[in-house]
Amino acid sequence: MRGVSVNFAGWLAMRATVIVLFVGSLSVPAWTSEHLGRWGAKTQMPSSRTEVAVAQLAGRIYVIGGFGSGGDLVEVYDPATDRWQRRASLPQALHHSGAVAVNGKLYLVGGYSGGFGAVGVLYEYDPAADHWRERRSLPTPRGALAVGLLDGKIYAVGGVGADGRNTGAVEAYDPTTDRWESVAPLPTPRDHLAVSVVGGRLFAIGGRIEGSFARNLGTNEAYDRAMNRWSSRSPLPTPRSGIAAVVLEGRIYVFGGEAPAGTFPQNEAYDPVADRWVALAPMPTARHGLGAAVVGGAIYVLSGGPRPGGSYSGTNEVFYPPRAP
Repeated sequence: MRGVSVNFAGWLAMRATVIVLFVGSLSVPAWTSEHLGRWGAKTQMPSSRTEVAVAQLAGRIYVIGGFGSGGDLVEVYDPATDRWQRRASLPQALHHSGAVAVNGKLYLVGGYSGGFGAVGVLYEYDPAADHWRERRSLPTPRGALAVGLLDGKIYAVGGVGADGRNTGAVEAYDPTTDRWESVAPLPTPRDHLAVSVVGGRLFAIGGRIEGSFARNLGTNEAYDRAMNRWSSRSPLPTPRSGIAAVVLEGRIYVFGGEAPAGTFPQNEAYDPVADRWVALAPMPTARHGLGAAVVGGAIYVLSGGPRPGGSYSGTNEVFYPPRAP
């Protein structure tokens, strides 16, 4: 009788183990789907580029300039049809520029012309006319800057100036008056950073010191326009540069980057209210010099170099973020 009870107890233990393993195997996909998000592949770009400027306008995503197939190249992606179209070229070849959409127009700010000569050009694109025109130049010429839209004004943040050194210049452009104004400088001058705007504040995230991806930063600084003041926030968990960032439902998503050892697949999201970061499903294709845009609740991550330095791709991957808790 004792032997039977031991066997029965063993059977119960084995059965409990099987149940635990089975339940565990079910919980992993649910956790991944609900809490980490998921990725998909879309039609690749016709060109292969890096260090592009990307912006969304009227539900379409514009990929502008960069290294690779042509620095004056402008291609537009329509997520609704999963198709690409060529649009009017830039007036000049540029790379490491910033792009933003406002009032039904696109604006391309700064960048490098030729090799790495910083410029202060500002171009405005009218999608109805398929035409670019020059507007008032950026007061501080620079490349590898970041731009963001705050209260109807375009903010140009950081970058590398004409002297080859980092600038902390922050200048705001009013499209209605075609005028620039200087505001409080960036506390940590840097380049290849990302800028996002949430809740009336502008966040400058990541980047590098004077163009060296061996000197990557996780710095996260927030600008309050009403106070004209910057403050430090919780740093990006993975210090990196050559990144892209977008805002969706009050959270900032930061993708990619490069370092001497390779490119980053990291996808980290920031909640400005909680001042907290979380790691999400990594990018299928690690790369730097990429761009990102939001359409219809999904984040499209485009172009970029799969290897550090001069590498190119036409990658087009879409991220579906996790549901909010």
